[in-house]
Amino acid sequence: MKVEKGEIHSLIGPNGAGKTTVFNAITRVVRIHSGTIVLDGVELTRVAPHQVISYGVARTFQNVVMFKYLTVLENFYVGYHHRIAGGLMKDLIVTKQRLLENYEMYREALNVADFLGLKSRLLSYAGSIPYFHQKLVEIGRALMARPKLLLLDEPAAGLNEAEENQLVNIIRRIRDEMGVTVLLIEHDMRVVMDISDVVTVMDFGKKISEGKPEMIRKDPRVISAYLGEIDSA
Repeated sequence: MKVEKGEIHSLIGPNGAGKTTVFNAITRVVRIHSGTIVLDGVELTRVAPHQVISYGVARTFQNVVMFKYLTVLENFYVGYHHRIAGGLMKDLIVTKQRLLENYEMYREALNVADFLGLKSRLLSYAGSIPYFHQKLVEIGRALMARPKLLLLDEPAAGLNEAEENQLVNIIRRIRDEMGVTVLLIEHDMRVVMDISDVVTVMDFGKKISEGKPEMIRKDPRVISAYLGEIDSA
């Protein structure tokens, strides 16, 4: 599978097809036994899991993963951590550099919150805000890392139609205004067909089809393995 720079690329398939495993392989949560994963010439299979974010990959999860007892602002800060010069002494001693880094982090968080429509929620505990906003907090935390590639795992799950429409608009703006390539896993075919430049279909751990949404919709293999299953549900 190849994801072109600047694409919104969807990965679909039945439950158990291996979609989330692809995300876990890209982020080095699981090891792959063959093949390679390359981003901008860097072979990610040779990168330690905690370093993947430094090479430009950020992700969200199927179930919202965040710090519910931290504020939205503090959750955003978590996504920024790899961009701050570390070291015990730098954490203990307040330097001009650290003050500047903290200011830049705060300013970036304000920009991300404004982009996502969360400015009024910044000081709220993340666990106390509506579910859709929690989804946006997770996306915001990922954006704080300034990724080249953003992995979104079922971002529309649990949303109503109005929220889905807002989400689709936000994902498009992430690509168009921030220049971020997006790879997403999604079961909602309305979202997939609306937003995707390219769709890859998996079944039993293998790619069975790939192409423009209109082509995927008509592919007999896809209808048999996945779309027919949805239509009959």
